[in-house]
Amino acid sequence: MYLQLLKSLIAIPSLSRQEGDTADLIEAFLQARGLAPRRHLNNVWLRARNWREDRPVVLLNSHHDTVKPAAGYTRDPYLPEIIGGKLYGLGSNDAGGALVSLISAFVELEHDPNLNCNLVLAATAEEEISGSNGIAVLLPLLGRIDAGIVGEPTLLDLAIAERGLVVIDGETRGVSGHAARKEGVNALYLALDDIMTIREHTFTRPSALLGPTSAAVTVLNSGTQHNVIPDRATFLIDLRVNEGYRNEEAVAELQALCISSELKPRSLRLQSSGINPDHALVVAGKAVRPEAKVYGSPTLSDQALMPFPTLKLGPGDSARSHTADEFIYVAEVEEAQKMYVELLRKAY
Repeated sequence: MYLQLLKSLIAIPSLSRQEGDTADLIEAFLQARGLAPRRHLNNVWLRARNWREDRPVVLLNSHHDTVKPAAGYTRDPYLPEIIGGKLYGLGSNDAGGALVSLISAFVELEHDPNLNCNLVLAATAEEEISGSNGIAVLLPLLGRIDAGIVGEPTLLDLAIAERGLVVIDGETRGVSGHAARKEGVNALYLALDDIMTIREHTFTRPSALLGPTSAAVTVLNSGTQHNVIPDRATFLIDLRVNEGYRNEEAVAELQALCISSELKPRSLRLQSSGINPDHALVVAGKAVRPEAKVYGSPTLSDQALMPFPTLKLGPGDSARSHTADEFIYVAEVEEAQKMYVELLRKAY
């Protein structure tokens, strides 16, 4: 049943901001099981029927949007096929497998009188672009949340911390002139000096889980023609922030190093996030799957937008995400469905 739901999700294109059809599918799937999901934009959510105000509230969340198919696909990205135990298709690994497994766990547990917590299920949009109409717009509608499980491909290991992200636009100004006469002030050279400083900089607050905060310059643009000294250069910085820094602090540290360039962060909202290793969800996860690693994740998810403790956990491998011929093992999905149920029962 849930494997068929995953296959149906794969078959429907659901690029970020274009998830209406997959939202319809999820909504109809839940209605067919006697539930009453709510809809806000392309986000589908509902509370468990077995709700008591005196109990902790746990959010089960994953996303149903995808990136664009990679150029190297050798098969139809929207044709779900199982070959050798692998289910192929865009979004199978990131994060359809986790989403259907969380839906399965919610349906099994939401009316269980022995579960001592309130469950909220949210299948959300725009995760792949950290968009404003995904989990960010939905959270105010959900009410109090005490903890959450974020379904992402982790090989069913326990990701208890996640780096934050800041995308920074750098701009350097010089003075134009004729290249043959060596006139002007070359903005490209000034930018390269600052870029080299960024490359060689070591942030001073380490993290055992997430490693050091790091910055990489990924785009550089300057100049208009061969004989004109450029008076402007722009570059882009990908800044990954551990829990030792607030995003604002890491940006300020870089700006202090760049003597010729102005740095402007596009957004500071994607902070590092995580959960205490002693939290009930983590303890239960280790008990249910003793072989699971506990680690800090280098990749970003909607976890960054949640102001409460969250555990990132799901079937599939992050290394397969956004790759051509994406796939997930059917056995991984089946194992995840069982693990989510056992973990929640043990934690609450």
